[in-house]
Amino acid sequence: MSEDNKTNKNIKAEKDKKNGTITEPGKKPEDQKTKKETEKLNDQKINEYGQTTLENNNKRIHLMSIIGEVEGHECLPQHNKTTKYEHLLPQLASIEDSKEIEGVLILINTVGGDVEAGLAISEMIASLSKPTVTLVLGGSHSIGVPLAVSSDYSFIVPTATMIIHPVRMNGMVIGVSQMFEYFEQIQDRIISFVSNHSNISYEDFRTLMLNTTQLVKDVGSILVGKETVEKGIIDEVGGIDKALKKLNEMIDANKKECDQNQQDQLPIDAPVTEE
Repeated sequence: MSEDNKTNKNIKAEKDKKNGTITEPGKKPEDQKTKKETEKLNDQKINEYGQTTLENNNKRIHLMSIIGEVEGHECLPQHNKTTKYEHLLPQLASIEDSKEIEGVLILINTVGGDVEAGLAISEMIASLSKPTVTLVLGGSHSIGVPLAVSSDYSFIVPTATMIIHPVRMNGMVIGVSQMFEYFEQIQDRIISFVSNHSNISYEDFRTLMLNTTQLVKDVGSILVGKETVEKGIIDEVGGIDKALKKLNEMIDANKKECDQNQQDQLPIDAPVTEE
């Protein structure tokens, strides 16, 4: 081989390496390019939305995170770590409509935020037909409590906390009885959702919300790890290993149930009669 050919090959190899188009053994260049583009999209989804798809044991699990403060109708300052509900709602609708996604794992570490947005996300998660599991890491405070219990099964790590307190409001508050009735109505919606999606009663959760003995500058309760399980809010103490194991079990059970339903719907052959 001439020196010119060697030089040209080396230049082409350098360009391919720079452009990421080096072909792996047994793979076509277009397959390699598609793989690279898919990886780029996945990385972008993680960076911008904290979401990705886990593929293991022939299952596709969508990983979603609710981190920082839940942002509602008003934009929070740029230095705040936020989760925007206008990002999550379309994504949850897409998950429900997808035939590929079989389950959803939601990681939660939030200080709370907008009540309307938090309840909207909670209702969307609760209405999914796919198996869902939530895992509380760090904390799930305020409106984060409905988010944590909105799944089919919930986990909390031993050091995570949950703060339960009455509804707060920023801005002008008119000191009339109608305003306090409005507060009661909002709190009733939160308490009802939590009691309907967990094992704590309406009265017990309201008692925790109005407790005056724990928080120094506020009314409410703070629960750590297994206390949330003992109170009936969270299902189990555990980390990512237990959460994924439980979700895989739920996916298998869901598949088995769907297969059984399909078999039950098959037409029964009519009996053959002799004339």
